[in-house]
Amino acid sequence: MSKEALLVVTRYPEADMIVLAERYTLHVLAEAPDRAALLAELAPRVRVLATNGESGADAALIDALPRLEIIVSYGVGVDAIDLAHAAAKGIRVTNTPDVLTEDVADMGLALMLSVAREISRNDARVRAGEWGREHFALTSRMYGKRLGIIGLGRVGRAVARRAAAFEMRIGYHDRFRFDDVPYAYHDSAAALAADSDYLMVCAAADQIPRGAIGREVFDALGPNGFLINIARGSIIDEPVLIDYLADGRLRGAALDVFWNEPAIDRRLLALPNVVLQPHRASATIETRAAMAELLRANLEAYLAGQPLVTEFTAHLRRAN
Repeated sequence: MSKEALLVVTRYPEADMIVLAERYTLHVLAEAPDRAALLAELAPRVRVLATNGESGADAALIDALPRLEIIVSYGVGVDAIDLAHAAAKGIRVTNTPDVLTEDVADMGLALMLSVAREISRNDARVRAGEWGREHFALTSRMYGKRLGIIGLGRVGRAVARRAAAFEMRIGYHDRFRFDDVPYAYHDSAAALAADSDYLMVCAAADQIPRGAIGREVFDALGPNGFLINIARGSIIDEPVLIDYLADGRLRGAALDVFWNEPAIDRRLLALPNVVLQPHRASATIETRAAMAELLRANLEAYLAGQPLVTEFTAHLRRAN
Protein backbone atom coordinates (compact mmCIF):
# COMPACT_ATOMS: atom_id res chain seq x y z
CA MET A 1 0.00 0.00 0.00
CA SER A 2 1.36 3.42 -0.94
CA LYS A 3 2.12 5.92 1.78
CA GLU A 4 0.00 9.02 2.36
CA ALA A 5 1.60 12.15 0.87
CA LEU A 6 2.46 14.68 3.57
CA LEU A 7 3.46 18.22 2.67
CA VAL A 8 5.68 19.71 5.38
CA VAL A 9 5.98 23.50 5.16
CA THR A 10 9.27 23.75 7.08
CA ARG A 11 11.54 20.87 8.10
CA TYR A 12 11.11 19.60 11.65
CA PRO A 13 14.02 18.28 13.77
CA GLU A 14 15.67 15.40 11.94
CA ALA A 15 14.63 12.76 14.46
CA ASP A 16 10.99 13.72 13.91
CA MET A 17 11.38 13.71 10.12
CA ILE A 18 12.77 10.17 10.28
CA VAL A 19 9.76 8.94 12.23
CA LEU A 20 7.32 10.69 9.88
CA ALA A 21 9.08 9.23 6.84
CA GLU A 22 8.32 5.72 8.08
CA ARG A 23 4.59 6.40 7.74
CA TYR A 24 4.30 9.09 5.05
CA THR A 25 5.85 10.22 1.78
CA LEU A 26 7.35 13.55 2.82
CA HIS A 27 7.67 16.68 0.70
CA VAL A 28 9.32 19.72 2.33
CA LEU A 29 8.03 22.93 0.77
CA ALA A 30 10.82 25.14 2.14
CA GLU A 31 13.44 22.99 0.40
CA ALA A 32 11.75 22.81 -3.01
CA PRO A 33 13.83 24.34 -5.85
CA ASP A 34 10.55 25.37 -7.47
CA ARG A 35 7.79 25.91 -4.92
CA ALA A 36 5.07 26.44 -7.52
CA ALA A 37 6.03 23.27 -9.38
CA LEU A 38 5.94 21.18 -6.21
CA LEU A 39 2.53 22.53 -5.26
CA ALA A 40 1.20 21.84 -8.74
CA GLU A 41 2.51 18.28 -8.56
CA LEU A 42 0.99 17.63 -5.14
CA ALA A 43 -2.30 19.49 -5.59
CA PRO A 44 -4.29 16.45 -6.83
CA ARG A 45 -3.32 14.23 -3.91
CA VAL A 46 -2.30 16.11 -0.76
CA ARG A 47 -4.93 15.97 1.98
CA VAL A 48 -2.68 16.80 4.91
CA LEU A 49 -0.44 19.81 5.50
CA ALA A 50 2.08 19.87 8.37
CA THR A 51 3.39 23.25 9.49
CA ASN A 52 4.58 25.05 12.63
CA GLY A 53 3.61 28.12 14.59
CA GLU A 54 5.94 30.44 12.72
CA SER A 55 5.40 29.28 9.12
CA GLY A 56 1.66 28.69 9.35
CA ALA A 57 -0.38 28.42 6.17
CA ASP A 58 -1.66 31.45 4.29
CA ALA A 59 -4.64 31.63 1.94
CA ALA A 60 -2.47 31.20 -1.15
CA LEU A 61 -1.00 27.96 0.15
CA ILE A 62 -4.42 26.67 1.17
CA ASP A 63 -5.83 27.51 -2.27
CA ALA A 64 -2.93 25.73 -3.97
CA LEU A 65 -4.05 22.47 -2.35
CA PRO A 66 -7.68 21.92 -3.41
CA ARG A 67 -7.89 18.49 -1.73
CA LEU A 68 -6.56 19.76 1.60
CA GLU A 69 -8.59 18.48 4.54
CA ILE A 70 -6.49 19.16 7.63
CA ILE A 71 -3.59 21.34 8.80
CA VAL A 72 -1.53 19.91 11.66
CA SER A 73 0.71 22.43 13.40
CA TYR A 74 3.82 21.79 15.49
CA GLY A 75 3.24 24.45 18.16
CA VAL A 76 0.42 25.99 20.13
CA GLY A 77 0.14 29.29 18.22
CA VAL A 78 -2.10 29.27 15.14
CA ASP A 79 -2.02 32.97 14.24
CA ALA A 80 0.16 32.32 11.17
CA ILE A 81 -2.55 30.06 9.73
CA ASP A 82 -5.31 31.83 7.79
CA LEU A 83 -8.00 30.43 10.05
CA ALA A 84 -10.89 32.22 8.38
CA HIS A 85 -9.91 30.85 4.99
CA ALA A 86 -9.44 27.37 6.42
CA ALA A 87 -12.87 27.54 8.06
CA ALA A 88 -14.51 28.69 4.83
CA LYS A 89 -13.15 25.58 3.13
CA GLY A 90 -14.03 23.25 5.99
CA ILE A 91 -10.38 22.51 6.72
CA ARG A 92 -9.67 21.24 10.22
CA VAL A 93 -6.71 22.48 12.29
CA THR A 94 -4.77 20.91 15.13
CA ASN A 95 -2.02 22.32 17.33
CA THR A 96 0.06 21.04 20.25
CA PRO A 97 -1.16 22.71 23.46
CA ASP A 98 -0.43 21.68 27.05
CA VAL A 99 2.84 19.87 26.34
CA LEU A 100 4.82 23.12 26.08
CA THR A 101 3.17 25.01 28.95
CA GLU A 102 5.74 24.38 31.67
CA ASP A 103 8.81 25.12 29.55
CA VAL A 104 7.31 28.35 28.20
CA ALA A 105 6.52 29.43 31.76
CA ASP A 106 10.09 28.60 32.81
CA MET A 107 11.35 30.87 30.04
CA GLY A 108 9.07 33.65 31.22
CA LEU A 109 10.58 33.57 34.70
CA ALA A 110 14.10 33.26 33.29
CA LEU A 111 13.58 36.31 31.08
CA MET A 112 12.10 38.28 33.96
CA LEU A 113 15.07 37.46 36.17
CA SER A 114 17.52 38.23 33.40
CA VAL A 115 16.16 41.68 32.61
CA ALA A 116 15.55 42.60 36.26
CA ARG A 117 19.01 41.60 37.46
CA GLU A 118 20.78 42.41 34.16
CA ILE A 119 22.16 38.88 33.99
CA SER A 120 22.75 38.81 30.24
CA ARG A 121 24.22 42.29 30.19
CA ASN A 122 26.57 41.66 33.10
CA ASP A 123 27.67 38.33 31.64
CA ALA A 124 28.74 40.17 28.49
CA ARG A 125 30.55 42.83 30.51
CA VAL A 126 32.48 40.25 32.54
CA ARG A 127 33.53 38.51 29.32
CA ALA A 128 34.64 41.88 27.95
CA GLY A 129 36.96 42.41 30.93
CA GLU A 130 34.99 45.27 32.47
CA TRP A 131 34.80 43.78 35.98
CA GLY A 132 37.05 45.85 38.22
CA ARG A 133 37.39 48.60 35.63
CA GLU A 134 33.81 49.79 35.12
CA HIS A 135 30.90 50.66 37.40
CA PHE A 136 28.10 48.08 37.59
CA ALA A 137 24.74 49.67 38.42
CA LEU A 138 22.35 48.27 40.99
CA THR A 139 19.45 46.24 39.63
CA SER A 140 15.83 45.49 40.57
CA ARG A 141 14.51 42.66 42.71
CA MET A 142 11.59 40.39 41.84
CA TYR A 143 10.79 39.26 45.38
CA GLY A 144 7.62 40.91 46.65
CA LYS A 145 7.04 42.97 43.50
CA ARG A 146 3.85 43.22 41.44
CA LEU A 147 3.49 40.94 38.41
CA GLY A 148 0.75 41.57 35.86
CA ILE A 149 -0.11 38.69 33.53
CA ILE A 150 -1.94 39.37 30.27
CA GLY A 151 -3.74 36.15 29.39
CA LEU A 152 -4.44 33.74 32.24
CA GLY A 153 -4.57 30.59 30.17
CA ARG A 154 -2.37 27.54 30.60
CA VAL A 155 0.91 29.44 30.33
CA GLY A 156 -0.30 32.42 32.34
CA ARG A 157 -1.34 30.19 35.21
CA ALA A 158 1.96 28.30 35.10
CA VAL A 159 3.82 31.63 35.27
CA ALA A 160 1.69 32.70 38.23
CA ARG A 161 2.49 29.49 40.12
CA ARG A 162 6.20 30.12 39.68
CA ALA A 163 5.95 33.81 40.55
CA ALA A 164 4.19 32.91 43.79
CA ALA A 165 7.44 31.30 44.94
CA PHE A 166 8.99 34.77 44.72
CA GLU A 167 6.10 36.06 46.85
CA MET A 168 5.11 38.39 44.03
CA ARG A 169 1.70 40.07 44.13
CA ILE A 170 -0.06 38.75 41.05
CA GLY A 171 -2.76 40.39 38.94
CA TYR A 172 -4.14 39.55 35.53
CA HIS A 173 -6.17 40.73 32.57
CA ASP A 174 -8.06 38.30 30.37
CA ARG A 175 -11.21 38.17 28.27
CA PHE A 176 -12.69 36.23 31.17
CA ARG A 177 -12.72 36.74 34.91
CA PHE A 178 -11.90 33.50 36.74
CA ASP A 179 -13.33 32.52 40.10
CA ASP A 180 -10.85 29.71 40.71
CA VAL A 181 -7.73 31.87 41.21
CA PRO A 182 -6.69 34.21 44.05
CA TYR A 183 -5.20 36.82 41.70
CA ALA A 184 -6.55 40.35 41.27
CA TYR A 185 -8.52 40.88 38.05
CA HIS A 186 -8.16 44.08 36.00
CA ASP A 187 -10.62 44.97 33.26
CA SER A 188 -8.02 46.30 30.82
CA ALA A 189 -4.37 45.77 29.99
CA ALA A 190 -3.65 49.41 30.86
CA ALA A 191 -5.29 49.09 34.28
CA LEU A 192 -3.21 45.99 34.94
CA ALA A 193 -0.02 47.73 33.80
CA ALA A 194 -0.69 50.64 36.15
CA ASP A 195 -0.69 48.16 39.05
CA SER A 196 2.41 46.21 37.92
CA ASP A 197 6.17 46.39 38.22
CA TYR A 198 6.53 43.57 35.70
CA LEU A 199 4.06 42.95 32.89
CA MET A 200 4.20 39.55 31.17
CA VAL A 201 2.31 38.84 27.96
CA CYS A 202 1.04 35.24 27.83
CA ALA A 203 -2.09 35.66 25.69
CA ALA A 204 -2.84 33.84 22.44
CA ALA A 205 -2.35 36.05 19.39
CA ASP A 206 -5.63 34.96 17.81
CA GLN A 207 -7.40 36.62 20.75
CA ILE A 208 -5.67 40.02 20.62
CA PRO A 209 -5.33 42.42 17.65
CA ARG A 210 -1.90 43.18 16.24
CA GLY A 211 -0.15 45.90 18.22
CA ALA A 212 -2.84 46.00 20.92
CA ILE A 213 -0.24 46.32 23.70
CA GLY A 214 1.13 49.75 22.93
CA ARG A 215 1.39 53.35 24.04
CA GLU A 216 -1.48 53.36 26.55
CA VAL A 217 -0.18 50.23 28.28
CA PHE A 218 3.45 51.40 28.22
CA ASP A 219 2.50 54.76 29.73
CA ALA A 220 0.65 52.96 32.51
CA LEU A 221 3.59 50.62 33.17
CA GLY A 222 5.90 53.61 33.42
CA PRO A 223 9.65 54.30 33.55
CA ASN A 224 10.27 51.76 36.33
CA GLY A 225 8.34 48.98 34.63
CA PHE A 226 9.53 45.89 32.76
CA LEU A 227 7.75 44.16 29.87
CA ILE A 228 8.21 40.44 29.14
CA ASN A 229 6.70 38.80 26.05
CA ILE A 230 6.54 35.01 25.69
CA ALA A 231 3.37 34.97 23.59
CA ARG A 232 3.53 36.35 20.04
CA GLY A 233 5.43 39.34 18.71
CA SER A 234 2.37 40.65 16.87
CA ILE A 235 0.61 41.48 20.15
CA ILE A 236 3.11 44.25 20.98
CA ASP A 237 3.36 47.57 19.13
CA GLU A 238 7.05 46.94 18.55
CA PRO A 239 8.13 50.32 17.05
CA VAL A 240 6.51 52.15 19.96
CA LEU A 241 8.12 49.73 22.43
CA ILE A 242 11.55 50.46 20.96
CA ASP A 243 10.98 54.21 21.33
CA TYR A 244 9.90 53.83 24.96
CA LEU A 245 12.93 51.69 25.80
CA ALA A 246 15.34 53.99 24.01
CA ASP A 247 14.29 57.13 25.86
CA GLY A 248 13.70 55.57 29.28
CA ARG A 249 9.92 55.62 29.36
CA LEU A 250 10.18 51.90 30.14
CA ARG A 251 12.98 50.48 32.26
CA GLY A 252 13.46 47.26 30.35
CA ALA A 253 12.03 44.46 28.26
CA ALA A 254 12.69 40.77 27.73
CA LEU A 255 11.45 39.36 24.44
CA ASP A 256 11.28 35.84 23.04
CA VAL A 257 9.08 36.87 20.10
CA PHE A 258 9.10 39.69 17.55
CA TRP A 259 7.23 41.21 14.61
CA ASN A 260 9.49 39.98 11.83
CA GLU A 261 11.22 36.80 12.89
CA PRO A 262 14.08 36.12 12.39
CA ALA A 263 14.83 39.48 10.72
CA ILE A 264 14.08 41.53 13.82
CA ASP A 265 14.30 45.32 14.03
CA ARG A 266 18.01 46.04 14.37
CA ARG A 267 17.36 48.93 16.74
CA LEU A 268 16.65 46.31 19.41
CA LEU A 269 20.22 45.04 19.15
CA ALA A 270 21.61 48.39 20.29
CA LEU A 271 19.43 48.71 23.40
CA PRO A 272 21.23 47.74 26.64
CA ASN A 273 17.97 47.36 28.57
CA VAL A 274 16.56 44.53 26.44
CA VAL A 275 17.06 40.76 26.74
CA LEU A 276 16.54 38.99 23.41
CA GLN A 277 15.82 35.33 22.70
CA PRO A 278 15.30 33.67 19.27
CA HIS A 279 11.76 32.36 19.96
CA ARG A 280 13.02 29.48 22.09
CA ALA A 281 10.54 29.31 24.97
CA SER A 282 9.40 25.79 24.11
CA ALA A 283 12.75 24.64 22.76
CA THR A 284 13.69 21.88 25.17
CA ILE A 285 14.44 18.31 24.20
CA GLU A 286 11.54 17.06 26.28
CA THR A 287 8.91 19.48 24.99
CA ARG A 288 9.85 19.20 21.33
CA ALA A 289 9.62 15.41 21.57
CA ALA A 290 6.17 15.69 23.15
CA MET A 291 5.05 18.18 20.49
CA ALA A 292 6.16 15.85 17.71
CA GLU A 293 4.38 12.91 19.33
CA LEU A 294 1.16 14.92 19.61
CA LEU A 295 1.38 16.07 15.99
CA ARG A 296 1.78 12.45 14.87
CA ALA A 297 -1.12 11.37 17.07
CA ASN A 298 -3.39 13.94 15.41
CA LEU A 299 -2.25 12.83 11.96
CA GLU A 300 -2.84 9.18 12.67
CA ALA A 301 -6.22 9.82 14.30
CA TYR A 302 -7.45 11.81 11.32
CA LEU A 303 -6.35 9.30 8.72
CA ALA A 304 -7.91 6.48 10.76
CA GLY A 305 -11.22 8.33 11.01
CA GLN A 306 -10.84 8.73 14.78
CA PRO A 307 -11.47 11.86 16.91
CA LEU A 308 -8.60 14.34 16.80
CA VAL A 309 -6.53 14.59 19.96
CA THR A 310 -6.11 18.37 20.07
CA GLU A 311 -8.30 20.02 17.47
CA PHE A 312 -8.33 23.82 17.33
CA THR A 313 -11.97 24.74 16.76
CA ALA A 314 -12.30 28.45 17.54
CA HIS A 315 -12.06 29.37 13.84
CA LEU A 316 -14.87 26.96 12.98
CA ARG A 317 -17.11 28.45 15.68
CA ARG A 318 -16.44 31.97 14.39
CA ALA A 319 -17.21 30.89 10.82
CA ASN A 320 -20.60 29.60 11.94
